[in-house]
Amino acid sequence: MNTALITLAAGFGTGLSLIVAIGAQNAFVLRQGIHRDAVLPVVAICALSDAALIALGVAGVGALVVAWPAALTAVALLGGAFLVVYGVLAARRVLRPGALRLEPGSTGSRRRAVLTCLALTWLNPHVYLDTVFLLGSVAAERGPLRWTFGLGAAAASLCWFAALGFGARLLSRFLSRPSAWRVLDGLVAATMLALGATLIARA
Repeated sequence: MNTALITLAAGFGTGLSLIVAIGAQNAFVLRQGIHRDAVLPVVAICALSDAALIALGVAGVGALVVAWPAALTAVALLGGAFLVVYGVLAARRVLRPGALRLEPGSTGSRRRAVLTCLALTWLNPHVYLDTVFLLGSVAAERGPLRWTFGLGAAAASLCWFAALGFGARLLSRFLSRPSAWRVLDGLVAATMLALGATLIARA
Protein backbone atom coordinates (compact mmCIF):
# COMPACT_ATOMS: atom_id res chain seq x y z
CA MET A 1 0.00 0.00 0.00
CA ASN A 2 2.78 2.45 0.92
CA THR A 3 4.57 1.73 -2.36
CA ALA A 4 1.38 2.35 -4.33
CA LEU A 5 0.77 5.65 -2.53
CA ILE A 6 4.34 6.76 -3.14
CA THR A 7 3.99 5.87 -6.82
CA LEU A 8 0.68 7.73 -7.02
CA ALA A 9 2.26 10.80 -5.42
CA ALA A 10 5.25 10.55 -7.78
CA GLY A 11 2.91 10.46 -10.76
CA PHE A 12 1.00 13.45 -9.41
CA GLY A 13 4.16 15.48 -8.88
CA THR A 14 5.64 14.59 -12.25
CA GLY A 15 2.41 15.31 -14.09
CA LEU A 16 1.99 18.64 -12.33
CA SER A 17 5.57 19.63 -13.15
CA LEU A 18 4.95 19.08 -16.85
CA ILE A 19 1.57 20.84 -16.91
CA VAL A 20 2.52 23.96 -14.92
CA ALA A 21 4.09 26.14 -17.59
CA ILE A 22 3.18 29.35 -19.35
CA GLY A 23 1.34 28.34 -22.49
CA ALA A 24 -1.63 28.96 -24.74
CA GLN A 25 -3.72 26.19 -23.18
CA ASN A 26 -3.28 27.43 -19.62
CA ALA A 27 -3.97 31.01 -20.70
CA PHE A 28 -7.14 29.92 -22.51
CA VAL A 29 -8.47 27.97 -19.53
CA LEU A 30 -7.72 30.87 -17.17
CA ARG A 31 -9.39 33.35 -19.51
CA GLN A 32 -12.50 31.17 -19.80
CA GLY A 33 -12.61 30.95 -16.02
CA ILE A 34 -12.34 34.70 -15.56
CA HIS A 35 -15.20 35.26 -17.98
CA ARG A 36 -17.10 32.26 -16.58
CA ASP A 37 -17.59 31.06 -20.12
CA ALA A 38 -18.00 27.29 -20.75
CA VAL A 39 -15.66 26.53 -17.84
CA LEU A 40 -16.88 22.99 -17.14
CA PRO A 41 -16.56 21.65 -20.72
CA VAL A 42 -13.18 23.34 -21.18
CA VAL A 43 -11.78 21.89 -17.95
CA ALA A 44 -13.27 18.49 -18.80
CA ILE A 45 -11.74 18.47 -22.29
CA CYS A 46 -8.28 19.37 -20.98
CA ALA A 47 -8.35 16.84 -18.15
CA LEU A 48 -9.87 13.97 -20.16
CA SER A 49 -7.55 14.61 -23.11
CA ASP A 50 -4.53 14.47 -20.83
CA ALA A 51 -5.84 11.28 -19.21
CA ALA A 52 -6.28 9.64 -22.62
CA LEU A 53 -2.81 10.67 -23.78
CA ILE A 54 -1.22 9.58 -20.51
CA ALA A 55 -2.94 6.19 -20.88
CA LEU A 56 -1.56 5.90 -24.41
CA GLY A 57 1.91 6.72 -23.12
CA VAL A 58 1.75 4.25 -20.23
CA ALA A 59 0.29 1.49 -22.41
CA GLY A 60 2.49 2.16 -25.44
CA VAL A 61 5.82 2.49 -23.69
CA GLY A 62 4.88 -0.29 -21.28
CA ALA A 63 4.02 -2.65 -24.15
CA LEU A 64 7.32 -1.80 -25.84
CA VAL A 65 9.25 -2.66 -22.69
CA VAL A 66 7.38 -5.96 -22.26
CA ALA A 67 7.99 -6.95 -25.90
CA TRP A 68 11.60 -5.78 -25.88
CA PRO A 69 13.07 -5.51 -22.36
CA ALA A 70 16.23 -3.86 -23.68
CA ALA A 71 14.06 -0.93 -24.76
CA LEU A 72 13.75 0.11 -21.11
CA THR A 73 17.35 1.30 -21.16
CA ALA A 74 16.84 3.32 -24.33
CA VAL A 75 13.57 4.77 -23.06
CA ALA A 76 15.14 5.67 -19.72
CA LEU A 77 18.10 7.41 -21.38
CA LEU A 78 15.96 9.35 -23.85
CA GLY A 79 13.34 10.23 -21.25
CA GLY A 80 16.01 11.24 -18.76
CA ALA A 81 17.73 13.44 -21.32
CA PHE A 82 14.46 15.18 -22.21
CA LEU A 83 13.65 15.75 -18.55
CA VAL A 84 17.08 17.24 -17.90
CA VAL A 85 16.60 19.61 -20.85
CA TYR A 86 13.16 20.57 -19.53
CA GLY A 87 14.71 21.18 -16.11
CA VAL A 88 17.43 23.40 -17.54
CA LEU A 89 14.88 25.43 -19.52
CA ALA A 90 12.76 25.87 -16.39
CA ALA A 91 15.85 26.94 -14.45
CA ARG A 92 16.58 29.55 -17.13
CA ARG A 93 13.05 30.90 -16.76
CA VAL A 94 13.73 31.40 -13.03
CA LEU A 95 16.39 33.95 -14.04
CA ARG A 96 14.11 35.50 -16.66
CA PRO A 97 10.58 34.99 -15.38
CA GLY A 98 7.54 35.70 -17.51
CA ALA A 99 3.91 36.15 -16.69
CA LEU A 100 0.70 34.63 -17.93
CA ARG A 101 -0.78 37.28 -20.21
CA LEU A 102 -4.44 37.03 -21.06
CA GLU A 103 -5.60 38.37 -24.38
CA PRO A 104 -8.68 40.57 -23.99
CA GLY A 105 -11.88 39.29 -25.48
CA SER A 106 -15.55 38.81 -24.89
CA THR A 107 -17.37 35.61 -24.12
CA GLY A 108 -18.34 33.46 -27.06
CA SER A 109 -20.41 30.42 -27.83
CA ARG A 110 -19.90 27.13 -26.03
CA ARG A 111 -19.20 25.42 -29.36
CA ARG A 112 -16.45 27.90 -30.19
CA ALA A 113 -14.86 27.48 -26.77
CA VAL A 114 -14.93 23.69 -27.11
CA LEU A 115 -13.40 23.72 -30.60
CA THR A 116 -10.69 26.15 -29.52
CA CYS A 117 -9.87 24.02 -26.50
CA LEU A 118 -9.68 20.86 -28.62
CA ALA A 119 -7.34 22.57 -31.06
CA LEU A 120 -5.06 23.93 -28.34
CA THR A 121 -4.90 20.48 -26.76
CA TRP A 122 -4.65 18.02 -29.65
CA LEU A 123 -2.76 20.15 -32.18
CA ASN A 124 0.04 21.03 -29.76
CA PRO A 125 3.07 18.75 -30.36
CA HIS A 126 4.42 19.47 -26.87
CA VAL A 127 1.35 17.79 -25.38
CA TYR A 128 2.33 14.49 -27.02
CA LEU A 129 5.93 14.83 -25.91
CA ASP A 130 4.89 15.55 -22.31
CA THR A 131 2.12 13.01 -21.88
CA VAL A 132 2.84 10.16 -24.27
CA PHE A 133 6.62 10.04 -24.28
CA LEU A 134 7.91 11.67 -21.10
CA LEU A 135 5.24 10.42 -18.68
CA GLY A 136 5.17 7.08 -20.50
CA SER A 137 8.92 6.64 -20.11
CA VAL A 138 8.93 7.60 -16.44
CA ALA A 139 5.93 5.32 -15.80
CA ALA A 140 7.70 2.40 -17.50
CA GLU A 141 10.33 2.56 -14.76
CA ARG A 142 7.61 1.70 -12.23
CA GLY A 143 6.97 -1.72 -13.74
CA PRO A 144 3.67 -3.21 -12.50
CA LEU A 145 2.82 0.09 -10.80
CA ARG A 146 3.07 2.12 -14.01
CA TRP A 147 -0.72 2.50 -14.18
CA THR A 148 -0.76 3.82 -10.63
CA PHE A 149 1.83 6.36 -11.68
CA GLY A 150 -0.30 7.27 -14.70
CA LEU A 151 -3.36 7.67 -12.48
CA GLY A 152 -1.44 10.13 -10.32
CA ALA A 153 -0.38 12.13 -13.39
CA ALA A 154 -3.97 12.23 -14.68
CA ALA A 155 -5.17 13.39 -11.25
CA ALA A 156 -2.61 16.21 -11.36
CA SER A 157 -3.98 17.34 -14.71
CA LEU A 158 -7.54 17.33 -13.39
CA CYS A 159 -6.58 19.30 -10.26
CA TRP A 160 -4.56 21.87 -12.19
CA PHE A 161 -7.14 22.61 -14.86
CA ALA A 162 -9.98 22.63 -12.33
CA ALA A 163 -8.02 25.13 -10.21
CA LEU A 164 -7.30 27.29 -13.26
CA GLY A 165 -10.85 27.24 -14.53
CA PHE A 166 -12.91 27.46 -11.36
CA GLY A 167 -10.41 29.47 -9.32
CA ALA A 168 -9.51 31.80 -12.17
CA ARG A 169 -10.48 35.05 -10.49
CA LEU A 170 -8.20 34.33 -7.55
CA LEU A 171 -5.34 32.77 -9.54
CA SER A 172 -5.23 35.47 -12.23
CA ARG A 173 -3.66 37.98 -9.83
CA PHE A 174 -1.12 35.42 -8.65
CA LEU A 175 -0.18 34.09 -12.11
CA SER A 176 0.12 37.58 -13.61
CA ARG A 177 3.18 38.26 -11.48
CA PRO A 178 6.61 37.14 -12.77
CA SER A 179 7.68 36.34 -9.20
CA ALA A 180 4.98 33.69 -8.97
CA TRP A 181 6.30 31.94 -12.08
CA ARG A 182 9.84 32.19 -10.70
CA VAL A 183 8.73 30.07 -7.73
CA LEU A 184 6.76 27.63 -9.90
CA ASP A 185 9.56 27.25 -12.44
CA GLY A 186 12.07 26.73 -9.63
CA LEU A 187 10.00 23.81 -8.32
CA VAL A 188 9.55 22.45 -11.84
CA ALA A 189 13.29 22.69 -12.54
CA ALA A 190 14.21 20.84 -9.35
CA THR A 191 11.68 18.08 -10.03
CA MET A 192 12.63 17.62 -13.67
CA LEU A 193 16.38 17.59 -13.03
CA ALA A 194 16.00 15.08 -10.20
CA LEU A 195 13.77 12.78 -12.25
CA GLY A 196 16.00 13.03 -15.31
CA ALA A 197 19.13 12.26 -13.34
CA THR A 198 17.40 9.31 -11.65
CA LEU A 199 16.28 7.83 -14.99
CA ILE A 200 19.74 8.16 -16.51
CA ALA A 201 21.41 6.68 -13.43
CA ARG A 202 19.11 3.65 -13.48
CA ALA A 203 19.54 3.00 -17.21
